Amino acid sequence: MSYRRQTQALFLATFFLFLDVNADVVSKSKVLMGTIVTLSLEENNKRHFKPAFEILNEVENSLSSYKKSSQISLLNKNKRATLDSYSYEALCLGLEYAKITDGYFNVAIGSITKDLYRFGEDERVPSRDELRRSDTSLNSLAFNKKEAHIDARVKIDLGGMGKGFGVDKVSDYLKEKSVSYAVIALSGDIRCLGSCTINVQNPFSDEPFAEFETLKEEMGVSTSGNYNRYVKQMKNNHLINPKTKESQDNFISITLISELKSSDLDAYATAVSVMPRKQAYKFLDGLNIAYIILERDRKLVVSENIKEYVKDLVINDAIKNKPKRIEN
Repeated sequence: MSYRRQTQALFLATFFLFLDVNADVVSKSKVLMGTIVTLSLEENNKRHFKPAFEILNEVENSLSSYKKSSQISLLNKNKRATLDSYSYEALCLGLEYAKITDGYFNVAIGSITKDLYRFGEDERVPSRDELRRSDTSLNSLAFNKKEAHIDARVKIDLGGMGKGFGVDKVSDYLKEKSVSYAVIALSGDIRCLGSCTINVQNPFSDEPFAEFETLKEEMGVSTSGNYNRYVKQMKNNHLINPKTKESQDNFISITLISELKSSDLDAYATAVSVMPRKQAYKFLDGLNIAYIILERDRKLVVSENIKEYVKDLVINDAIKNKPKRIEN
């Protein structure tokens, strides 16, 4: 599948829908960072649309592994590249997330996602031998504020945190401009300044999988799933365990809700998706995060702290499709 076809497909299948009930809210959408970006602002703040989209364009031009001129693409091609502030910060975060998640988040996964599966480009299913021989070692990544270099067999892929990173940059800009209400949505990553209502995509029907209203002044929501991006069969999905080098199949959908940065939530959702089941829940329960998880057998798991983060939560049973409301 070409990058263009992948982008078009995202018009048809995104993780989130958010609902603006305020008549004074204006929404605009653009295709950026491989997905549809939708930004909602109050009418008196619509002057911020242009600079917000420009920020996301700058992030994409720095972090994209599809744009040939980006710092990360040049690093992958030449094994050495100069860095700008975004690429340097993102690589720093990548190493931090690798440490926090015990290596289940790994930006060196590009040797598999880019070279073998070729997600978003000339897609294929690699052999077990190809996967075994792939190099996902972070040890070869060396960088400072000015430049980075990697070994010949390594490639960097920031897709597991890039959208959340972009959301944070727009959020930071809007808060600097004293914007009190906004919704920034990049596919599976949303940030709400002020309360907003969110619907999460149901993997098995066109009906929402879950609906809730955020409780706190600023919150992020991130979903990772194995059902939207794969090659030929769902077992060949894009969520690759960097330790086993295999696509994950423990979880169908993971939604994280928290006041943490959106890049944190994006990276943690990616990492948890490929962790062993018990380790995944232990990791999440040690953080200030609420979650709604659909396991591979369609068992639904909702964190005990969910009421601290959302209200009016409605979950549709993924098997029977019968709405169930969890009262606050």
